[in-house]
Amino acid sequence: MDSKEAMMQKVLVEEIPELRAYNATRDDLRRSIMALKARRRVFLGTFVTVVFENTDTVRWQITEMMRAERIDTDAGIATEVEQYNDLIPGDAQLSCTMFIELTDDDSMREWLPKLVGIHEAIEFRLPNGDVVRGYDPHAERLTREEATAAVHFLKFDFTPEQIAAFRRGPVAIASVHPAYREETVLNLDQHDALCADFD
Repeated sequence: MDSKEAMMQKVLVEEIPELRAYNATRDDLRRSIMALKARRRVFLGTFVTVVFENTDTVRWQITEMMRAERIDTDAGIATEVEQYNDLIPGDAQLSCTMFIELTDDDSMREWLPKLVGIHEAIEFRLPNGDVVRGYDPHAERLTREEATAAVHFLKFDFTPEQIAAFRRGPVAIASVHPAYREETVLNLDQHDALCADFD
């Protein structure tokens, strides 16, 4: 499922299985995707998690949405494919879904107002000293002045020199938001998984 050749292809409508066929194989697919996502998930501090997307993770999300919403028309599937394909990184790019994982109303009321702007405060720190800051292409739809959203979709654009530095490692991902300063160094599995996204 995660061959390099297929890694950054966009999802096609015809790749989305018919619902009955999908249900028959869903448990096996789910185990495979969870293992894939485990290598692509980075915990950043106590309650922020980033999951780096590729073709396989996005195809899974589309199929799960189709299942949950009972979408079974070509037009409906095409709409989901078009929307979710934006999560797949382009050339010289990484793409992630960032989750602010707060589990109770009190925590959300406390932290979501404090974290306004966090989508502009996530960065990779490379061994050559470069910093690659993420951005949310759809931030204007998700962030209000008084509170941030619990989910953001971030892109990171790299130069060829920065990709070479990333491959050498070690690489850290950090939040420089004044209310949430955290840094995590990618482990070997995470680093290898993200390096493959540049292939």
